[in-house]
Amino acid sequence: MSQPPDLGALLEKAREAQEKLQTLQRELALRRVEGSAGGGMVTAVATGALRVLEIKIEPQLLESGDREMIQDLVAAAVNAALTNAQTLIQEEMQRASSGLQVPGFGDGGG
Repeated sequence: MSQPPDLGALLEKAREAQEKLQTLQRELALRRVEGSAGGGMVTAVATGALRVLEIKIEPQLLESGDREMIQDLVAAAVNAALTNAQTLIQEEMQRASSGLQVPGFGDGGG
């Protein structure tokens, strides 16, 4: 018969994992990613906390006066930046969780 997991060790691991997650979330909030559209005519900058920080629009695009195209390109650039931020988050979460091992539960699934 196998020995049940040590509850104290499990709680300590859970506490460590929570602290690492909080630290990672703070670090990700400071990281910036970009997304662009229209061949770089519009660029959006977002954080790893999925907040849009800025939108850059090339002057010649504004001079074109094509409001609908500008709106579409802004939306596409923001979506690209948020997708890049989500990818960053997933990669960093996988990296952070790969070292977590829970006593009594094999390799911790990583």
